[in-house]
Amino acid sequence: MPLSPPSPYLTRHTRPERPARRLVCFPHAGGVANFYRPWGQYVDPSVELLAVQYPGRENRFREPLVPAMDPLVSAIAGELLTLPSLPTVLFGHSMGAAIAYETLLRIEQAGAAHDVTRLCVSGRSPDGGPGPAVRTDDEVIAAVSSLGGTNAAVFDDPDLRELVLPAIRNDYRLINDYRRRPDAPVLRTAVHALTGDRDPQVTPDEAAGWRALTSGPFNLTVLRGDHFYLVPAAEEVARISMEPAQTLPA
Repeated sequence: MPLSPPSPYLTRHTRPERPARRLVCFPHAGGVANFYRPWGQYVDPSVELLAVQYPGRENRFREPLVPAMDPLVSAIAGELLTLPSLPTVLFGHSMGAAIAYETLLRIEQAGAAHDVTRLCVSGRSPDGGPGPAVRTDDEVIAAVSSLGGTNAAVFDDPDLRELVLPAIRNDYRLINDYRRRPDAPVLRTAVHALTGDRDPQVTPDEAAGWRALTSGPFNLTVLRGDHFYLVPAAEEVARISMEPAQTLPA
């Protein structure tokens, strides 16, 4: 089985000689593909680990940011549809959960969902709700810092601050403008929702709402931690993501 071809949207973190499965990870607002690089040491050696790289950051820094959900997920789905056939799990955290969900909708609509065995949605409820109203740079920094996802030292350095703020502002606009279509088809793929027990953005009961969005198996995992519970629990989350799906009792 060949490795996935190079793509600006997909960063490859592992290079198994004979890949048997694939894990595709979607970053949070302001996040980058390298956020998931450490997962390479936790997944089975046969797993091809890919992370989505949104435009306007890291190796795509000079590309225009994409401020709306539809063109972004259409581009990502198009890239995933070109990959060699492998059993595939999509994992998205926070904003990335919504992007992974919308990407899977398009993959299913294209009739190509047979490869996607599970959607893992982390740190977000199905409808999310509007994020904090952020207008100034200081409000953006306060909102991000309150969730613990970005090292505060980044914002203390004026040069680094100017590098990261445009992507964060863009992503807050994207996810705040996004609304899940109430008439969206029910997924056929298994869904696994994960969240921290102290996440200020989503309660376990709200995360369980993903159950209604699929006709396939559903599971819910609540781990100790806040919105970025998956940072200290990276090994456990990576392992859970690749486990066989189990259906929770209704």
